[in-house]
Amino acid sequence: MVTSWAVTLLIFAAGAIFLADMLSGKRVPGPTGVDQTAKRKSSHVDIVLNQNVDYLKSTGFEKYEFVHNALPEIDFDKIDTSVGLFSHKFSAPIIVSSMTGGFKRAGQINAALAEFCSEKSIGMGVGSQRQALSNEDYIDTFKVVRRVAKDIFVMGNIGAAQVVSGFALENARRIVDMVEADALAVHLNALQELIQPEGDRNFRGVLAGISRLVRAIKIPVIIKETGAGIGADAARKLIDAGVSAIDVSGAGGTSWAAIEMLRREEDGRRVGRKFWNWGIPTAEALVRVNAIPTRKKIKLISSGGIRDGIDVAKSIALGADLCAAAQPFLKALDEDGVNGLVREFDAWMEELKGVMFLTGSRDLKQLRKAKLEKVAA
Repeated sequence: MVTSWAVTLLIFAAGAIFLADMLSGKRVPGPTGVDQTAKRKSSHVDIVLNQNVDYLKSTGFEKYEFVHNALPEIDFDKIDTSVGLFSHKFSAPIIVSSMTGGFKRAGQINAALAEFCSEKSIGMGVGSQRQALSNEDYIDTFKVVRRVAKDIFVMGNIGAAQVVSGFALENARRIVDMVEADALAVHLNALQELIQPEGDRNFRGVLAGISRLVRAIKIPVIIKETGAGIGADAARKLIDAGVSAIDVSGAGGTSWAAIEMLRREEDGRRVGRKFWNWGIPTAEALVRVNAIPTRKKIKLISSGGIRDGIDVAKSIALGADLCAAAQPFLKALDEDGVNGLVREFDAWMEELKGVMFLTGSRDLKQLRKAKLEKVAA
């Protein structure tokens, strides 16, 4: 087991997370023949490490508070946090969100995360697999997940622009087979593409592409935003297209408009500044999607600024089935290796179970019915 890490981590709030080795203060080169995508990811790392790119608004969870139950009438040690997702059972409603792959030492990171997820019986997502399809040097940084953990729930990863182009239909099976994926996540990142200097602004056909993808592969398709949130109208269309789960990935964490703005020259940053704070806060996105009539056809996942077990508990009470997060776990891994990762997760569990105890919720079904009041406009 790896116990120390000489890496600095890029926080990808709603989605892929990429890594750079910073021992010498220099950016780590990728494999021979690094493409423009890899270079762009490296620039993302540099910006996140050295600039403040957080949203100026919150996730909205602070606007809600649980009503304390002075007579919980339950045994803390018998609280059940388990939950099912498709054919898998998790010990807790937590997925270590889409992360990395395609960089030096990314395989080590994925191996440690996979081992951890197996030990804790929770799910895991990998980062964008697009590069691995065009450069075999990247493949092993993804395949290592299954070598380490045969039993965990794993999400593959593809972007919305690739779905439009037909890339997904041609390569979905390769992506799935690469990590023996239990589900395939499609990232909706229109805001990022809008601000990105080399962004793909043609999102015409995304919904049709998702519908084709759902019919073309046998495993569940999960739709995940990348930090700007999914509202009710978009969710209804996605459910009608046949997706199995929606991850709202709301605003309140890292702003990808800010990151892409900072990659531009100074005289080209105005639009990025204007859209820095664009998006639906995570709590609000959950409320909106949970309220639509067809919501029960899908699993609903909360991500975007989830930072502790109390955020997880509020997400469940607002309608989520599970939560996904990356930044807190990667920071813990970077700071103190696997031991730090375990401590962070255990703290989340203590906080989640604490809320359940103080609301008299023996399991997540009861937590969904716990009294949660809006305390601020």
